[in-house]
Order: sequence, then C-alpha cells, then structure tokens
Amino acid sequence: MRRLRLPIFAGHPNMARPECIRFRWFRGITLWAAVLGSSVCLIAGCALIHEKGKPNATIAPEQIRLADDIHLASDGWPSARWWKDYGDPQLNALIDRALAGAPTMVIAHARVSQAKSDVELVRAGMGLQTVALALINREHISAHGFLGPFAASDPALGTTGPWYTEGIVGLSASLAIDIWGKQRAEIAASLGVHNARLAETSAVELELSADVAQLYYGIQTTYQLIALLEESQKVAAFEVESHSARAARGLEERTRTEDARALELAVQRQIVDALGQIRQLRESLRALIGAGPDGLPEIVPVPLPRTQASLPAMLSYELLARRPDLQALRWYVESSFDRIDAAKAAFYPSFNIKAFFGFDALHLSDLFTHASQQINLIPGLYLPIFDGGRLNANLGGARAVSNTLIEQYNQAVLNAVRDVAKTGSRLQDLDADVRLQQQKVDAVAFAKDSAEARYQRGLASRLVAMEARQPWIAERVALLDLDGQRISQGITLAKALGGGYRADAPVELAPR
Repeated sequence: MRRLRLPIFAGHPNMARPECIRFRWFRGITLWAAVLGSSVCLIAGCALIHEKGKPNATIAPEQIRLADDIHLASDGWPSARWWKDYGDPQLNALIDRALAGAPTMVIAHARVSQAKSDVELVRAGMGLQTVALALINREHISAHGFLGPFAASDPALGTTGPWYTEGIVGLSASLAIDIWGKQRAEIAASLGVHNARLAETSAVELELSADVAQLYYGIQTTYQLIALLEESQKVAAFEVESHSARAARGLEERTRTEDARALELAVQRQIVDALGQIRQLRESLRALIGAGPDGLPEIVPVPLPRTQASLPAMLSYELLARRPDLQALRWYVESSFDRIDAAKAAFYPSFNIKAFFGFDALHLSDLFTHASQQINLIPGLYLPIFDGGRLNANLGGARAVSNTLIEQYNQAVLNAVRDVAKTGSRLQDLDADVRLQQQKVDAVAFAKDSAEARYQRGLASRLVAMEARQPWIAERVALLDLDGQRISQGITLAKALGGGYRADAPVELAPR
C-alpha cells in the first residue's frame, strides 16, 4: 500500500490515511468496471452485419459432361506439348519462339509479377512496422494557448519563449494484431488472384500455341494447294497448245481453244490468290510471335500430318483440370470468398500496439541528454459503431462481385463443354467427309489411269489423257480442303481440352 504514496501527491493531507487509500482502490475498481461495462455495451452496439441471402451455387459436376453420341476414332488426351504430336520441327521452333518472347506472353508474365507484388505488400502489413524519425520543428508558442507559460522568457523556470526549436529523434514501431483473421483473409485473397494470374498465363500460352499452329498449317495447306494448282496449270497449258494447233489446222473451232485458255487463266488467278494468302498468313504469324519485318524464318513446304484427334466420351472434372481459363476463374471465385471474409472481419474490433523510443527536447542542445528520453507504448482498440452503412456496403459489394464471378465460372464451364462438343461433332463429320472424298478421288483416279493406259496403247490421244487429269486434280483439291479443316479442328479440340495444362491439387469451391 505504501507504493501508492507517489511523490506527485506529497504533502496531501489524506494520503497517509488508510481509509482514503481504500476509497481510491474502490474508486479505481469502480472505474475499471465502468470501462468494462461500456466496452460490452459498445460491442453490443457495434455495426451489425446485414445478411442478404445465400451466395450463388457453383455448377453441379453431373452437368459437366458431353452428349453420349459424340465419339471419335481413338481415346486419350493431348500431351503437355500437344503440338509435338505433329512431328514438325518448324512448328516446334515457331511455338517455342512465340512462348519465349511474344508481346502477349510478356504482358501475362507482367500481370503475374504484379499479383505477386500485391501478395507481398498485403503480407508485409501483418509484420512489425518500424521507422526511424528525425524531426526539427521551429515553432512559436501562443501566450493564450495550452502552453502559454512557455511563451514567456523566464530562465528560472527554464522557459526561453516564445520561439523554440524542437528536435525529435527515435524509433517508432507499430504492430497490428489480427484477431479476427481480416489480414489473413486479405492475404488469401491476394494469393487467389496470383494463382489466377498464373492460370491465365497458361491460358495465354495455350491460345498462342494454338494460333501459331493454325497459321502455320494454313500456310502449309496453301503450299499444297499451289502445288496442285500448278499441276492443273500445266494440264491447262497443254490443252491450250493442243486446241490451238488443231484450230490452226482447221480440225476444230477456236471456241475450244478459248475455253482452254479461260481455264488456264482461272488457274493462274487461283495461284496468285494463294500466294497472296501465304503472304497474309506469314504477316499474321510474324506479328503473333513478335518478330521484326525480316525476323520470321522461311517456312519450307512439308507434307500435312495424318494425326487423328481424340476425345473422351465423359469429361466431368477432367475438363476443369485441363482448362487454364476455368482454373483462373475458379481461383478468382476463391479469392472473392476470402474478400467476403475480410469484409465481415471489418465489423469486429481491431487491436494494434504502437511504441516510440527516442529523444524529444524543446532545445536542440538538450536533445541527446538523459532527461530528454521519451518512451511511448500505446495499445489501441478500435471498434466500429456507427459508420453510415459503409461496412455493409463494402460487404454487399464483395458478395455481389463473388456472385458475379460464380455465374461467370458456371457459364464458362458450360461454354467449355459446348466448345468441345461442337468441335468433336465437327471432327466426326469431317472424318466421314474425308472417307467419302477419298473414295471419290480413287474413282476419278481410276478414270484418269484408264485414259493414260488407252493413250499408252495408242487407243486415245494425249489430249484426252491430259484432260482426264483435271477432274482428278479438282477432287484432290477438295480432299486437301477437308484435310486442312480436319487439322484446324484438331488444333481447336486440343485448345478446347486445355492442351496439356494440369492444375495443382484442386480446391473445393465452398461458398462462405
């Protein structure tokens, strides 16, 4: 009890009386009880969370499947580097170059770096924050203010007013105590965005590789078309020469010569159009991979691949595990749940501790003396009571964003299944068309071979044999067009299936 006799109360007539001490103890306990009771009342009267219905539900797994009538020739998934199946070194080099330096890839990696910085920024807020201070304050003291006695100059009292040069040097620290998990939820939300950006980078890679492959095989298909057109042009030139010679001898009308010439000119025009298409495809490919005006290597004609696309009969969550765009949306939904948790935690009291250690003096000459030492320790409790609806508006906005993302995710899943179903169905139709067209090519080839045989035996003229080649070339052009479409649809299917993308361990989408 003697410790209550502090020097500041020396000489007080009641300090030595035990009943006064007991009275002060009782008054202190009463004061703390009043503070505790007020805190309970404040907690009971803090801003209330307005519940506004349940969050939207994610799509059911049984809805994520294909129709039962879609079947392709073989089964299996595209590999991680699915374009390797085509066995074309030129294509491999172009895609590798695009993935390494295409502008879209640079942007995607920059977005991932930004998301990583956001995670580090939010995470840093949970740690101890310490800063060094060094301040000089030249101030004039008001004679009528709280520090009025210091406005006068009285050496006996140590005042030299009204002007003072105050100096402050020290360390200031603060620590936020995450009682309700608000900061943890914010970190989790930032991590979700970072994971979504990583998945989006894989989606950009898939989009880029598919586009490069489409353009590349567009060029290769056009090369094959030009080769067939040049073959047709040789036949047409021979026909023009033959009909012109026969017309000069009076053996036939000139009309047939002009018809043959018109056919030759039409073929030449097709060749010119095909060459122009190759230039356009090359420019699109150059811009896509980020090459300079002369940076695209020469693309040498090669035979078209004969790979066969495959499609599982049931996709279910396998589709979700392979589609990076769906994985990105899933992570955005996860992040939105964490943001809802953070918005809810903002309704509860927050606690932090601030501290200062250093020197503070009204005269710079006294700044680093022992008497100028200053220590502050400030625990703080902050409780929202009346905020004008700001916290509920923030929570409502977080819920609305989450529900929107959930519906976007659901729609994206349905669109993904639709894309796979449409592409698979189109591939089935193309497979049937190719088989029928191949039979037609074989039939026309038989007629062409018969005409060649008759010419070799002297039973028909060479003109008849050459004219029989034109229908065969035309049917091969039609078959080439179907083969090009089948390659294009196969690339589209690999893209629709997510290429070779595999996410890490799946995270359950459980609305909070």
